[in-house]
Amino acid sequence: MKRFSFFLVAAIILHLNLSAQNTNTNQVKISNGIVEGTSENAGITTFKGIPFAKAPIGNLRWKAPEPVNNWTNVLKADKFGNNAMQKKPFGDMGFRSSGMGEDCLYLNVWTPSKTFKDKLPVLVYFYGGGYVAGDGSEPRYDGEAMAKQGIVVLTINYRLGIFGFMAHPELTKESSNKSSGNYGLLDQRMALLWVQENIKNFGGDPKKVTIAGESAGSISVSAQMASPISKNLFAGAIGESGAMINPTLAPVTLDAAEKNGLAFATKIDAKSLVDLRAMTAEQLLDESTKPGAFKTAANIDGYFLTKNLVETFSAGEQAKVPLLAGWNSAEVPFQALMGGDAPTTENYSKKLKQLYPNDADEVLKLYPATNPDEVVVSATALASDRFIAYSSWKWLDLQAKTTDKPVYRYLFSKSKPPMTPKFAQAVPGLAGGISLNSGNTKPISKPLTSDGAPHAFEIEYAMGNLNSNPVYAWAAEDQKISDTMLRYFANFIKTGNPNGNGLPKWSPVKKNAASYMNIGLNTANELEQEKERARYLFLDKTYVK
Repeated sequence: MKRFSFFLVAAIILHLNLSAQNTNTNQVKISNGIVEGTSENAGITTFKGIPFAKAPIGNLRWKAPEPVNNWTNVLKADKFGNNAMQKKPFGDMGFRSSGMGEDCLYLNVWTPSKTFKDKLPVLVYFYGGGYVAGDGSEPRYDGEAMAKQGIVVLTINYRLGIFGFMAHPELTKESSNKSSGNYGLLDQRMALLWVQENIKNFGGDPKKVTIAGESAGSISVSAQMASPISKNLFAGAIGESGAMINPTLAPVTLDAAEKNGLAFATKIDAKSLVDLRAMTAEQLLDESTKPGAFKTAANIDGYFLTKNLVETFSAGEQAKVPLLAGWNSAEVPFQALMGGDAPTTENYSKKLKQLYPNDADEVLKLYPATNPDEVVVSATALASDRFIAYSSWKWLDLQAKTTDKPVYRYLFSKSKPPMTPKFAQAVPGLAGGISLNSGNTKPISKPLTSDGAPHAFEIEYAMGNLNSNPVYAWAAEDQKISDTMLRYFANFIKTGNPNGNGLPKWSPVKKNAASYMNIGLNTANELEQEKERARYLFLDKTYVK
């Protein structure tokens, strides 16, 4: 009897040990096979480099993404996949990818779920980069900090430039949808379909998916909301600087996009689609990035997009989901408007007359300047509005007018802190990035710049990733702002409402009188009433035809 009891206890212990091993495994079975992730110190499990579509190479170049083939062995998801084909136009990007290649359709998952059986809210983040650069492996998009808030986080890759947006009559003819171009946007949609099918196996809830992105990623969010084939794949949306609304990467007609593709083919002496597909990825990248060779733009193809976004949102045909969006206080510096001219009142008035010959006096009232300091402020505001702030405003305004879902608007105002000693010789570059003094001869004098937050500078704050950026000497006030912004975003992803305990009250936008949360103003967060509506209504007459 004692011997039997001994074996019974031993069997129970063995069963418990095996159960514990099964519970602690990092393997997840998805629709294509088994993937194995890695456990992080923070208690977050990561799965990097999961393919969500077939490699868009060979005859699949310039085709809508196709479902990936199944695999039989366990897929080790312990490193990021390739980043999409691209040059390096921006100074604020750093990748952890396995390399660069057309075979780039991979996604990454960070999950806090211990059993993978929870039903946690999900965030899918689209990177920025003007549809010509970017990658889901960038440290500033890392999902760990957001996952610690109880959210399953994904970053996804999509095709860029000539590979992601070339339309051509032959491509339209061979397509079952009679469309071409928009492949990068279709890649994003494919990833959302993958999420709907598989995210429950990582502890996520497919009914609680929020899509988000910055710059081109934010523009992508607006496009997915407008697309009749995507708008039902998510329950919430976050946009950081940008919507696909004129003058910000607005879609062209399919005819114009096809002519753009034909013109490129003619320039490189490619007489057919066969010739274009026979070129190496490196050849295509080099040729398409030459000045004036190819213009990257989405198009109204009749499939992914059936109208421009103003028409879609005005008709109330977009995704009717909660929206949180905004922009930065100094998206681009005053030089973007003034060029090389000094910021004098005379030069400013001259520039306004060039840009608005019939309305210069009205513009001067909306963007006033009586001395050089005011020129810097107003030229920065006008340049930023013309670049990306107006389109973001229009998106929010239309969503608030045509849905009964809450719309939350922010303005990110935190100026850059000082650079760390290692980067003391750096100067500002494109998109909030930097350029290093490669000569190492003498310090570069600090250029005259606008106060405020430049384009893309809020990303590390929103995603809780300040420590991923070694360029700046982050202070306690920066961390405080980041903690608050991260919590606002996390609350919104969970509930469709950014408010929560210990946070300043954030009121939603009304139809004709918007309040917004000024994040980082004087290192605090303050709810303010819109003062700039007259500016945007004026620009509305310019951009909406």
